Amino acid sequence: MNISLHDGPLAELECDALVEPLAGGAALGQAAEAQIAALRESGEIAGKPSELTILHEPKELAAKRLMLLGVGDALDANQAFRMAGQAVRGAQQRKFKRVVIALADGELVRAVAEGCAYGGYERPKYKSDESAAAVEEILIVAPGADTGVFEAGRIVGESVNVTRRLVDTPANDLGPEEFADMAESMGKAAGLDVEVLDEPALEALGAGSLLSVARGSARPPRLVRLSWNPTDATGDSHLFLVGKGVTFDTGGLSLKPANSMEKMKYDMAGAATMLGAITAIARLGLPQRVSCLLGLVENMPSGTATRPGDIVQAMNGKTIEVINTDAEGRLVLADALTYAVREGATHLIDAATLTGAVSVALGAVNIGLMSNNDSLQSHITASGQSIGEQFWALPMNDEYLEPMKGDLSDLRNAGTDRKAGTITAAKFLEQFVDGTPWAHLDIAGTANLDKGVPNAPKGASGIAVRSLVRVVENWANGGLG
Repeated sequence: MNISLHDGPLAELECDALVEPLAGGAALGQAAEAQIAALRESGEIAGKPSELTILHEPKELAAKRLMLLGVGDALDANQAFRMAGQAVRGAQQRKFKRVVIALADGELVRAVAEGCAYGGYERPKYKSDESAAAVEEILIVAPGADTGVFEAGRIVGESVNVTRRLVDTPANDLGPEEFADMAESMGKAAGLDVEVLDEPALEALGAGSLLSVARGSARPPRLVRLSWNPTDATGDSHLFLVGKGVTFDTGGLSLKPANSMEKMKYDMAGAATMLGAITAIARLGLPQRVSCLLGLVENMPSGTATRPGDIVQAMNGKTIEVINTDAEGRLVLADALTYAVREGATHLIDAATLTGAVSVALGAVNIGLMSNNDSLQSHITASGQSIGEQFWALPMNDEYLEPMKGDLSDLRNAGTDRKAGTITAAKFLEQFVDGTPWAHLDIAGTANLDKGVPNAPKGASGIAVRSLVRVVENWANGGLG
């Protein structure tokens, strides 16, 4: 699917569908605008978000159809992103080949470009009769649009889809080694420096916490580092993005019930999110030093698996009693965070499908955000709000660490009850950042769509990639240093 800018007259554009956001204000011509006004006056269309109306053979337009999409009272970046994705999805379902999206000006062209890529996402193909997406070309008409801004939207949209495709790939095709190989290939193609640490290298580093999770699997673990070191980097800050990459999570010896295990291929969504974000950052050429660490393991039960009650030693020397082998993501992140600090991180952001408790607290609406630094927390929240991704900050009082303190060890990986599970998990992670400004994103409730929505099918959501790119863009522009 080719997405491009076009500056020709709308009335003369031949296409299967001309898309008009009902609050968009594009100049369609007097006859078409009169048709729309009549439909509004009759109450046939109200302009509510996601409302779709198709007019066939619109007057005085070369387009075969006019696709009217409701966006509420005003077209903002969030509604533009959703509208564009819905338009592409609707066009795919109707087997349209050429689609034009009309905007009043270039202000929201990036959001629309991101949305078009998002709506055109193609899941990994496993059905024997599955055909390719029908839409071949999307033209965005936005008077005054900046080509660079449009191109940034296309790049970020493609990077979100990289994340989604990884998350949707079954675990039999994507173990730690396969993920590491793909990350290395994608990273080098984006201009990143890449280093892959294998099991002996991790043992030499003393990564006993991460390795304890991998012990039960025949598939060896990997820690992947991808680095963006631009020559024009602004300031001395060095942000590390750290992702949990449990390519399949059975729960280990603390085995999950069958109906909780089927979706656990998505337990590497944190790592996929960070890979999508840093490849976009590199392709955009942002003047900010950023590294990414992907902790990749498979959590399986076997005769060599870590047992509940075992005590392991993390890379920073702290000992951890493994109370529950299904609380494994924090064990992976503990060593990855320590490694990031050792490698000179001035700021840390991690992302993980870490706790079921975050879904209970926030559902599929907000990403759980916990931090030891108010400035970083506010920066992430504001960056997300600007594009419609919502973060909700949870408290991090010292008292929440108490359930994570061990009797025979420095820490335990799970509390003795289910209270505040999302926060206590974050307090556990905080013990491995050595006071570095840090934020933890728990995306367990938001990384996967249980059912399709107008602009996306059921499956991986790609949540937080767009926000993280904005975090770095705003950072480089003086938002945080």
